[in-house]
Amino acid sequence: MEEVREYRALFAVDIVGSSGRGDVALGLIRRALWDALHESFTLSGVDWGQCLRHDLGDGMRVVAPAGTPETSLIHPLVHELTARLRAHNLLAGPPTRIRLRMALHAGSVRVDPDGTVTGRPLEVLARLLDAEPARTALALAPEATTALLVSEHFHETAVCQGRPGIDPASFRRVDLREKEFARSAWLHVPAYGGAPQDAGSPADHAASEAKTPAGETKMINKASGHGVIYALANGTMNIGGKK
Repeated sequence: MEEVREYRALFAVDIVGSSGRGDVALGLIRRALWDALHESFTLSGVDWGQCLRHDLGDGMRVVAPAGTPETSLIHPLVHELTARLRAHNLLAGPPTRIRLRMALHAGSVRVDPDGTVTGRPLEVLARLLDAEPARTALALAPEATTALLVSEHFHETAVCQGRPGIDPASFRRVDLREKEFARSAWLHVPAYGGAPQDAGSPADHAASEAKTPAGETKMINKASGHGVIYALANGTMNIGGKK
């Protein structure tokens, strides 16, 4: 029997700091996140019932139906999901607040009759979801609720065209090095409101410079006027895998 493959858009989320909160809190977090995902996909014109969903325990992988416009998974999906999680966090205590890493990719995958999805694009999606740049971006921007990494391919097809609701300037190219996985991606931190983070005093910068080993590039944390956080090292963020 000939293998049948389909081009699908792929989306995944992972809850930041989910471990150690206890079963009750994690259950409430998961329920709130699943509801927010359902609502956000529906408002984005993507049939939630037709999506192939894989529970990751502290996150979810979603394979969109064939023919889903890739742009809809950025706008309005990312905006809608981020807005719903912010609203949830306003009323939640620390144990049940939600911050997310998100990843987007697309490619040709095998979809079996039972809904099982396999293929190299899923491996790429998993690497994006676990990559250091999104972790670092959220650590540098505690007010931010979500951070998104999109693959180079997804960026070319859905971001750089400058379609309504998607600002290419709010994405920054980063280099990923996760074990055997090494390639470029694009980081986006949806605007979180408030003033940009304080850049620090001259004394702070001097102390930081003194701690930077010779021959290495110092990472400079920046916040743009529309709330996008990124780190630059000669134009890109170069962050290795987790130790």
